[in-house]
Parts: sequence; C-alpha cells; structure tokens
Amino acid sequence: MSTPTTSRPTARAYAVWLVALAAYAVAVFHRASLGVAGVQAQERFDAGASAVSLFLVLQLVVYAGMQVPVGVALDRFGSRRLILAGALTMAAGQAVLALAGDVPTAVAARVLVGAGDAMTFVSVLRVVGFWFPGRTVPLVTQLTGILGQFGQIAAAYPLVALLQRTSWETTFLGGAAVSVLVAVLVLVALRDAPPGTEPAAPADLAEVRRALALTWRESGTRIGLYTHLVTQFSGTVFALLWGYPFLVLGQGLSPATAAGLLTLLVLVGIGVGPLLGRLCGRWPLRRSDLVFGILGATVVMWTVVLLWPGPAPLWLLVALVVVLGTNGPGSMIGFDYARTWNPAERQGSASGVVNVGGFVASLLTVLAVGAVLDLLTPGASTDYSLDAFRAAFAVQYLFWAIGLVGVVRHRRQLRARLARDGVVLVPLVAAVGARMRGRSAYR
Repeated sequence: MSTPTTSRPTARAYAVWLVALAAYAVAVFHRASLGVAGVQAQERFDAGASAVSLFLVLQLVVYAGMQVPVGVALDRFGSRRLILAGALTMAAGQAVLALAGDVPTAVAARVLVGAGDAMTFVSVLRVVGFWFPGRTVPLVTQLTGILGQFGQIAAAYPLVALLQRTSWETTFLGGAAVSVLVAVLVLVALRDAPPGTEPAAPADLAEVRRALALTWRESGTRIGLYTHLVTQFSGTVFALLWGYPFLVLGQGLSPATAAGLLTLLVLVGIGVGPLLGRLCGRWPLRRSDLVFGILGATVVMWTVVLLWPGPAPLWLLVALVVVLGTNGPGSMIGFDYARTWNPAERQGSASGVVNVGGFVASLLTVLAVGAVLDLLTPGASTDYSLDAFRAAFAVQYLFWAIGLVGVVRHRRQLRARLARDGVVLVPLVAAVGARMRGRSAYR
C-alpha cells in the first residue's frame, strides 16, 4: 500500500488543493449547466424532452467511457496537464453550445463538456494523494467531493439568473470564460507534487498496458470499483433524474416539498462526508463495514418505501432521502481503496477504474427505470403511476446484488493478504472495545 512520509499537511498543500478544488467545482458547474437550462434548450433547439435528455445520457457515457484512458494519461502526464486540458475542453464545449443552433451541434458541445469533466475529478484526487499525509487523505477527499458540489449551486442560481437577464449566447460564453480563467489559475499555481518528489518516468505503450493490467488485477482496485458502484448509483439516479418525478407524480408531493427533499439530500451529504473521511482515516482496515452499513440502510429504506401500501408518509420519505444522502460520500471510500492498495505511479489509472463503477451503474439504472416506466405506462403519457415507479425502482436490486458480491469477494482476498502479513482483524465489536480501551484492534 502507498503511504505518505509526512505527518501534517503544509500551507502550500492547502493552497494547491484549493486551486484543484476550484477546477473541480467549475467542472461540476459545467456538468449541471444544461440541466438547469432544459426549458430554454427545448425552445432554442426546437427539441422535445427526449432529445434534451439525450444530452445528459451522452455526457454520462463519455464521462464513464473516458475514465480508464484518462487514468492512464494521468499517470503519464500528471494532474496539472490533465486539469488544464479538461478546463480548456469544457470551455470549448460551452462556447460551441453558446453558438449552437441545432441538436447535433449541441450534442457535440455536451460531448466536449463530458470529456473535459472526465479529466478533472480523478486528477484532483491524485493531487490530494501526493500533497497530503495518509491519515488526512480520506477527509480531504470527502471535502473535495462535498465542496465541489457548490459548482452545482452556481449552476442553479447565478447561471439561471444570468440566463433570465441576458441571453443564451452571453450565458454560455460566460461559462466558457470562467473555465479559461480556471485554466490560467491551474497553469500558474498548481503543481503535481511537493518539491523534491521524484517524477515518474514516461512509460512506453507496453509499460502502460502492463501497468493497467496490474492495476486491474489488484484486489484493492476492484473492491474500490464495486464500492463505488454499490454505494453511488441509487442516490445519483434519485438526485439526477428520477427522484423528483417519483416524489411528485408517484408520491403526490408538491413541487416545493420535492425540491426541499432534494436539497436535504445534498445537505446530508455535506454533513456525512467529513465524518466518513475521519472514520476511514482512523479505521483504514474497517472501511468495508462502512460500505455494508450504507448499503444495508439504503436497501432497507427503499424496500420499506416500495412496499408501503399507497403513498408513503412524509416522515418515511425524509428518512429515505437522509439515507440516500450518504450514498455520494460512501462512494468516495472506493477511491481510498485505490489509493492505499496501489503504488503512486498507478494512482491515476486506479482512480479511473474505480470511477467507472458508479457512473456505469447510474447510467444503466437511469435507462432501466425509464424503460420500465414507459413499458407500464400506456401511450406516450408521462403520468406515471405509483405502481409503475415501484416496478421501475426495483431494478436497483440487481445492481446492489452485483456490487455486494464484488465487495465481499475482494474483501476476502485483501484480508487473506493481510493475514499472510500477520494482520488478522478481530470482530468489529471487539475491535471497537479494544480501541476504546486503548489496545490494538488487530491480533
């Protein structure tokens, strides 16, 4: 496992992280920008809701499909170059969208945004891994994921206000300008690693293939992928697309109440993330217990809501949303597995592999839920019934089962390796008791 040599982060580490964090927040801003302008997009491109939703699907496909190539490039070229390339690519995408007058051009623009977005997050995680000591990395990683979501708030409020007061062209050209400014900041202030860190030697194609194969064969990478998959997709699908229709059309809530619940989901993530980061730093060999806890709570809450006779009471929907709010922070544990079980020269490719899990599962669940709703709803109506939503959301159980099997399998492999090194974990209850008494949690 990779371990840092310093015990406390420096002031420069925080400065570099803030620059990388700004780049990620801007990437989230670009990711969410078209979603909040959906009505204006339909008017501008004379397109229906299905065509506009295609923008989102293709953007996610590009994002997920580029994760492994981006990870390989990250190990070769470093975070600074990829974050810079991502910012400029997203700037180009927003500029094309600002001037687009038809659906194909707009789709091409969102593909560029998805490609630039794909280069950013795993590159920022690599910055965190190189600049911060090991015990603080899980916490800083969680803070990165949480604070980066302020980019979505910027899309939901300032961008919408600008769109209402000016024009489509001005709004999205302004978004492109923001990305260019971030690119300049990255070029001037961001560095891949602290001074004195030995840079990785450029690898040829054969070495790249070998490194990628080693990354994939590493059980720590695979448990990270399945952790990301099993914890992320349910909350993402709910927040990204199907939660609002489920609450309004299926459960009969008012739009204002549904919006409030989606806001609560974000706030819970902000509160839970640092806690999970501290727990991962304090109990690095118990991370799977956190994963199982989040998964179990998610499955139980969905089961109760889907089996509830008639619309669920508000308190139960609040409980569901609170549990779903832990999904995003829980998925970050997957990156911590990749970091600790891969050497520094494979951090990028390992993070890229992990990031595929949740986004592929989210994309497939979005499509599956939509397909089931259309199958059970007559004609072209979007007046989906509660029973249709129940059947549609039941597709989640398949992905939960896949993720659970993957986590359990690779946890066993990792624990077998630890046992060969003389580290055997005692039961969790005994470990907690031992830690409270100041004793070792292992034997």
